[in-house]
Amino acid sequence: MNTPGTGTQEIDFKSSSGYLALVFIFVALIAIPGGILMRLPVITVLAVLSMIFLIKGIYMLQPNQSALMMLFGDYRGTDYSTGLRWANPFLNKTKVSLRLRNFNSEKLKVNDKRGNPIEIAAAVVWRVSDTARAMLDIDHYEQYVPIQAESALRHLANQYAYDHVDENDSELTLRAGGDEIIGKLKSELQERFEKAGLRVEDARLTHLAYAPEIAGAMLRRQQAEAVIGARKQIVLGAVSMVEMALQGLTERGVVELDAERRAAMVSNLLVVLCAETEAQPVINAGTLYG
Repeated sequence: MNTPGTGTQEIDFKSSSGYLALVFIFVALIAIPGGILMRLPVITVLAVLSMIFLIKGIYMLQPNQSALMMLFGDYRGTDYSTGLRWANPFLNKTKVSLRLRNFNSEKLKVNDKRGNPIEIAAAVVWRVSDTARAMLDIDHYEQYVPIQAESALRHLANQYAYDHVDENDSELTLRAGGDEIIGKLKSELQERFEKAGLRVEDARLTHLAYAPEIAGAMLRRQQAEAVIGARKQIVLGAVSMVEMALQGLTERGVVELDAERRAAMVSNLLVVLCAETEAQPVINAGTLYG
């Protein structure tokens, strides 16, 4: 008996060997002409009925395939035995595939956590893990998968931003989340699929991008961030090199620099090191103050 809210509980059904049933069918097949020749109508009729009864109960299950057994609307169990099997011919045997299946979602247009429109898609690998729930608790579990997968994908996109606003931001994002985002997607999918007796084997994002209407603006922002980051590194490197140059000149006593000359040298070195174009050397034939 099923507890309300827990779903149908799967029962392991034990079937008989189909090869043994073939032996009895062969015996019945021999008994039919024997009964006719011996003029024993009762034996003949019983042999015919037995053969029909045995033949109707034979079925075959391939690897990663199961059979759901129903007797006049009553669930009697699920048979996972492979090969040639036999069971009560009055049982309705519905075969259910347990093999891996793929679902590739369409590109969904949703808003991320910051409200930016993005496009997102995923590939989900799933299989039936509980035939009783898959067949008896929902209608058409194949149609259940795409609806719930897209719903989980939308929910995930709404929970996280597409990318970081600045480099110091440590918040988990869709673009930089990596395996952590994939793990959250799988957990979300499994929670939804569990009710239908399905199991998520793997899930991956196959498409992630800004929506076309803001893609251009976001690309310019990313380019600006890249330029700023590069210039920042150049300036930091230039300052370090100027510091090393001044320290080396002072320690070796090559030249004595007062505050004004030091400032002029720092300015000239920074211009040379930070300039985007190649600097042209100028020879000063006079003094630094001339």
